[in-house]
Amino acid sequence: MRTPPHATTPAAARAAFRAGRAEPTAGWADGHTQANLIAVPADWAYDVLLFAQRNPRPCPVLDVTEPGGVTTPLAPGADLRTDLPRYRVWRDGRPVAEPTDVADVWRDDLVAFLIGCSFTFEGALRAAGVPLRHVEQGRNVAMYVTNRQCRPAGRLRGPLVVSMRPVPAGLVETAHRLTALMPAVHGAPVHAGDPAELGIADLARPDFGDPCAALDGDVPVFWACGVTPQAALAASAPPFAITHAPGHMLVTDVRDEEYRVL
Repeated sequence: MRTPPHATTPAAARAAFRAGRAEPTAGWADGHTQANLIAVPADWAYDVLLFAQRNPRPCPVLDVTEPGGVTTPLAPGADLRTDLPRYRVWRDGRPVAEPTDVADVWRDDLVAFLIGCSFTFEGALRAAGVPLRHVEQGRNVAMYVTNRQCRPAGRLRGPLVVSMRPVPAGLVETAHRLTALMPAVHGAPVHAGDPAELGIADLARPDFGDPCAALDGDVPVFWACGVTPQAALAASAPPFAITHAPGHMLVTDVRDEEYRVL
């Protein structure tokens, strides 16, 4: 079973990934915000920004770079080309590679968007006694493409993607309340209970990530997911893009509580 280093610093996490360690970031650098990545050519950047503005639950924007930029104030000293554990390179709407470093394919016209990630609120869930089954089982979080369509924007369209965590029935309200306080990292669940209402036929076959075994009394709880822009890339087929591999985030220096609404 994978044991992520909860107590490591964000800088140490990024250094490990820069050195080639490649694994999902759930549980890393507990208490620090994580972010999804999508980088597109500048002539597609407005489409992505408008898509995010129209679909804030799955696409809460934390930062946007200048064209060609590879740094962010969210993680001083980080390089967006090397400091995530795994990436996806997209051509014409298809992922063609999943390297651990994209410095050789990064382009001067790429605009990078950092999108809030639900791993950020997992520390609050853990502190409140809500178990994280995927972390316990050493697995990536399970993610599913749903039957709900996002609001189109420019050339971008596509379905909502959700992440799922099994939560004991008596703690579902707690999970809803705590995550609702963090809208910048997806906020409250979009659904709890029957996955068929989201068009999900089989929880054992996620579209991204790993299946997660529920325990007796657990309820599947679904949050909007930052992999949604990748579903939009697949549906809309821009000529080139770089994203994180699902579950493999940028670990930032920002404390989780900075995104908590009081």
